Amino acid sequence: MKNTFTILLLICAFQLFAQPDSATKLPCSYDELTAPDFVKAVDLSSGVCLLPMGVLEKHGPHLPLGTDIFECRKVATTAASQEYCIVFPTYYTSQINEARHQPGTIAYSPELLWKMLQETCDELSRNGLKKIIIVNGHGGNNDFLRYFCMSQLHAQKDYVLIFFQPGENADVAKKVKALRQTTTGGHADEEETSMMRYIRPDLVKMEQAGSQSGKNQARLAELPGQYTGIWWYAQYPNHYAGDATKSSVELGKLLVDSEADQLVELIKKVKQSNKIEELQNQFYEGASNPLKTKQ
Repeated sequence: MKNTFTILLLICAFQLFAQPDSATKLPCSYDELTAPDFVKAVDLSSGVCLLPMGVLEKHGPHLPLGTDIFECRKVATTAASQEYCIVFPTYYTSQINEARHQPGTIAYSPELLWKMLQETCDELSRNGLKKIIIVNGHGGNNDFLRYFCMSQLHAQKDYVLIFFQPGENADVAKKVKALRQTTTGGHADEEETSMMRYIRPDLVKMEQAGSQSGKNQARLAELPGQYTGIWWYAQYPNHYAGDATKSSVELGKLLVDSEADQLVELIKKVKQSNKIEELQNQFYEGASNPLKTKQ
């Protein structure tokens, strides 16, 4: 009898420790959650939501149109698997006017881009996600996103919007330098191709990587001290900047993991801190009556 009781006790203990907390079973992907589980996920995530933002555009002759989408999604889901938060379905409504001459590009109007992003953020907030982190995979979005974030100060919001901008880690930079074989790039290049060879090797056509030029054509070099919207086309009409033939899976994994590691740290700190929200509210209060701001 004593042995039977001991066995039952051990079985119960095993089941208790073998089964993880139900909360840890929740998917991080927004679109995979049921409505009841979504409520739990918002609580478990402390209201943090990642918004991976890519675009549909040519990436040289060898990478898929959705390269930016695959990359930012991989970074986001890798980070969320380490520090739980909700990951919004991949967002591809982005600024890509500079590639409208290339097949497959989906370039929405500036007005729609703005309205879609604003209403998406507003809707996330309405659903309890008050800390939104944009994880951008498309270089052509950078200026747009900085201005969009700044524009949130025009009218009071009940949420914070953060544009994740990974910095340079000295140790990682040293490893990247050791692995890289080229010194130029910027689009569908050695680094980006390496990332795709790590994330989705089945979609990379390395045999095509050298079929078009990725060199800077410098067609406006005689006009210094200016900025014009046609600058990218003037330099890289093939929508390919760099040399992908030297890419490697090892480099790709390093780049993805290092960016995800930085994102994990940001998520943790954003969960723990309400500093941005506090400063925003202080600002909004002052902006509503600037004459009362202490001088």
